[in-house]
Amino acid sequence: MRDYDEVTAFLGEWGPFQRLVFFLLSASIIPNGFTGLSSVFLIGTPEHRCRVPDTANLSSAWRNHSVPLRLQNGREVPHSCRRYRLATIANFSALGLEPGRDVDLGQLEQESCLDGWEFSQDVYLSTIVTEWNLVCEDDWKAPLTISLFFVGVLLGSFISGQLSDRFGRKNVLFVTMGMQTGFSFLQLFSKNFEMFVVLFVFVGMGQISNYVAAFVLGMAIRFIPESPRWLISQGRFEEAEVIIRKAAKANGIVVPSTIFDPSELQDLSSKKQQSHSILDLLRTRNIRMVTIMSIILWMTISVGYFGLSLDTPNLHGDIYVNCFLSAMVEVPAYVLAWLLLRYLPRRYSMATALFLGGSVLLFVQLVPPELYYLTTALVMVGKFGITAAFAMVYVYTAELYPTVVRNMGVGVSSTASRLGSILSPYFVYLGVYDRFLPYILMGSLTILTAILTLFLPESFGTPLPDTIDQMLRVKGMKHRQTPSHTRMLKDGEERPTILKSTAL
Repeated sequence: MRDYDEVTAFLGEWGPFQRLVFFLLSASIIPNGFTGLSSVFLIGTPEHRCRVPDTANLSSAWRNHSVPLRLQNGREVPHSCRRYRLATIANFSALGLEPGRDVDLGQLEQESCLDGWEFSQDVYLSTIVTEWNLVCEDDWKAPLTISLFFVGVLLGSFISGQLSDRFGRKNVLFVTMGMQTGFSFLQLFSKNFEMFVVLFVFVGMGQISNYVAAFVLGMAIRFIPESPRWLISQGRFEEAEVIIRKAAKANGIVVPSTIFDPSELQDLSSKKQQSHSILDLLRTRNIRMVTIMSIILWMTISVGYFGLSLDTPNLHGDIYVNCFLSAMVEVPAYVLAWLLLRYLPRRYSMATALFLGGSVLLFVQLVPPELYYLTTALVMVGKFGITAAFAMVYVYTAELYPTVVRNMGVGVSSTASRLGSILSPYFVYLGVYDRFLPYILMGSLTILTAILTLFLPESFGTPLPDTIDQMLRVKGMKHRQTPSHTRMLKDGEERPTILKSTAL
């Protein structure tokens, strides 16, 4: 069959119809930003201390000294999980003894928070931590909540790619939009922690499935309700032609009397459409190397991106201002990513962004404690670089894989990134042992990934491959040229045997 782009060239690249579809797809994933990072506030842990019931017969002095002090960040603060044995201090209070003067507090027996906790409302009015007391012995449940959300994202990433390739991008897009909305609403009625996290898993599944389907469908920026490219790959030629004619009408373009040559369609229809599975991502040495490198790339970028996002409450200053800055820094990062994707090679753009993000994170540990604003600035620069790389990796990965397994390849790569996002909360909580340890680990991994990126093929300015044999080669891989395979040349040389195509 003739080149798909050649057949549909009369539609133009950016007409009214394409613009409408593009903005509709963009609007469909706006809620993803809310659900994706809502856990920063949902699991916020306010300052807390053991509750002393009003019925306890304590003087005001003993009530004020009922909680022992501990050293934290160089200063003494009330203990979050222990109190002095209530029966003991009640006796001292009844005898009229004064804490610290008549009684040595350091010698008193302590007990756990048997009557619950008092939570500060200076920052948060209510979170799932305050709702279900996820502190002290149950504090492991807070990071688990984030990890389980990303488990849902992982499952959605794994499933959505295969479902989109099998049932079409549009169907998966709208089903997962409804799934995300519905389960998010049901979370409002959660009766306990277990119900909340189970629903959060389903929200995560819908969130990423919606994004992957919208992204790959949007790679064509061409049509809706379904991609003609995908319809043709499934042998549904009449449906593809109907959509193309509707798009041309919307753009005010006269459609040729014949779009697809009947003889070509008859020849294609006579051939059994080849089906592809996830195993095709490992079929040849070249695609296997691309898959392995993509998995590592996505996983480490995800650790850095979500690790820095979730670490925002631990920065000095107001949490809401810091979260606002963390989100705002993504805007210029995406603009930069767009410019780099338009005008510069993918490989070097990705590596530069990752080197920037990783390097500044390693410098954080060298900043004196009193220069906390500089620390925040460096973290934001690190977030800037990693965000730009995260934006580019979607396009770069989609360009590396051929049409027949493109959505599957992006889905598997996205699955790998979710493994990183599942681990990211625990990178953040390593800060309990050493404040700079998360930055050291994330910075080192990011720099190593930047080096790995330099070995990937360069897809900038080259036609997208349709088949596995047409894929660009991983740098350093030796291969034999055979008449049955597409000829692969060095960067910059013309590759006339590869058909130009759009994604899908």
